[in-house]
Amino acid sequence: MGAAAELRLVASRSRPAPQQTSASNRELRNWVRTQGTNVERHLDALRPFGWEEFGDPATGPSRAHLVAVNDTMNTLRKSLRSATRDARRAAEAAFAHPSPERLQDVLRTKTRAQRWVKETERIWDFYLELFNQRQSRFAPWLVAADRIALDCYQYAYLGIGRWRSIPTPPPFCYLEPSHGPATSRRGIPLRRISNRVNPFPLIQLPFHRLVNPWTLGAVLHEVSHNLQNDLGLARAIPLQVAARLTEAGVPKAVVSIWVRWNRETFADMSALLLGGPQIVGSLFDVIGRTPAKSMRFSRHAVHPVPYLRGKLSTELLRRMGFPRRAEAYERAWHALYPRPKLIDAPPTLLATANRAIPAVVDAMCFTSFPSLGNRSLAKVERFEPKEQRMIEEAAGRLADGVSPGVVPERFLIGAVRHALEQRMAPPQRLVRFFMEELGRRAR
Repeated sequence: MGAAAELRLVASRSRPAPQQTSASNRELRNWVRTQGTNVERHLDALRPFGWEEFGDPATGPSRAHLVAVNDTMNTLRKSLRSATRDARRAAEAAFAHPSPERLQDVLRTKTRAQRWVKETERIWDFYLELFNQRQSRFAPWLVAADRIALDCYQYAYLGIGRWRSIPTPPPFCYLEPSHGPATSRRGIPLRRISNRVNPFPLIQLPFHRLVNPWTLGAVLHEVSHNLQNDLGLARAIPLQVAARLTEAGVPKAVVSIWVRWNRETFADMSALLLGGPQIVGSLFDVIGRTPAKSMRFSRHAVHPVPYLRGKLSTELLRRMGFPRRAEAYERAWHALYPRPKLIDAPPTLLATANRAIPAVVDAMCFTSFPSLGNRSLAKVERFEPKEQRMIEEAAGRLADGVSPGVVPERFLIGAVRHALEQRMAPPQRLVRFFMEELGRRAR
C-alpha cells in the first residue's frame, strides 16, 4: 500500500461517526444558547432596590437613599443591558449555525457581558450590605447616628446667612467593626464601588463607639468633613489658615503643616461647635494615648499631632465662652502629658504652637466667609452657655428614663456623657434610654 493510500485509511478510521458528530454538535449548540440565558438572569438579578425589602421603613434606608443608589446602578445597567442583548444575539446566531466565526462572537460578547456583571454586582453588593444592616439588631443604633447627623446638617443650613440649595440624601451611617470612624464624602469617587461617584455621605462607625454613645462625638466630626465641602469651605479654609499663620509670623514650613491638617482640624472645631464642651472629652477618649503615640509627628499625616489636637479644642472652648471648662480640660491634658516634646517633629512646630493655635482657631471659626452668607462658623453653628444648660437638663431626664424633651439630637451625645460623668445612672441604663429616644424620633 502506498503512503497516500495509508494516510487515507488512517483518516477514515479517525473520522467520528455521523451519530457522534450530531451529539457533539447538539451539546455545543445547547451550551451556546445557555450563555445568553446566564447573562440575562444576571441582569434581572441586579435589579433596583425596593422600598419594602429592608425591614421597618423607620430604620431602613430612606426613599432618597434608594433613589440615589438606583440612579447610580442604572448607569451601569444600561451598559450591562446592551452587553446582554449582544450576548443573546450572538448565542442565537451560533445556535442556528455554529460556525467558527459565530462561536468566537459568543465568547467575545459573553466575556464583555460578564465584565459588566462583575462591575455592576460589586456596587450592588456594597449597598446591599449597608442596607441589610438596617434589618439587624444594630438598626436602632445606626438610625440613632443617622438622626444626629441629620440634625447637624439641619442646624448648619439654618444658620447660614443666605440661601443654599439643600443637599440630599442626608448622611447614612453603617457599622464597620474592624476600622475606626471615617467618612466618604458626597460626590467623590470610591474605590469600593469601582471609582463611581458616591451619591451621599457615608459615615463608618466601629462597634465600640455605638455601644458607648458618649463617644459618638465621632459622628459630629465625620459629618463636619462633609459640611466643609457642602458649605463651600473646602478651598476657603486652608487659604484662610495659611494667611492667618503667615500674619502671625509662623515659619513657612510650619504653615504648610497646619494647612495640610486643615480638614481634620476643621472637623474637630465644627464638632465642638455642634455638640458643646462634652465633645472635648469624647475627643480625649480617642487621642489620649501613650506619649509615644500622642506626641508623634508624621510628615505625611493629615491629622494634627494628637497633643496639639487637644490644645486646639481647649482654645476653641475658651473662645466659645467656657473659660472654666477649657481650663479644667487643659489641666487634665497637662496632667497626662506634663513634659510635652513632639517626636520626629520640626522644633519650630511646638515652639510656635502658642501663636499658631489661636490663629488657626480664629481663621476657621471666627472669620466670615461668603459661602456662609458672610457669617463665621461660630455664628452658623452657634453654641453658648444656654445650650449647655439644655444638655445638662437633658442629662437628668435621660438618667430618669423620661423623654429629654425638644432638645436637638446632636445634644444627646453631650447629655449622655454628662450623665455618665456625673454618675446619674448606670451606663447600661443611659445607653438604653439614649437609643430609645433617638429610635422613637425616627418613627
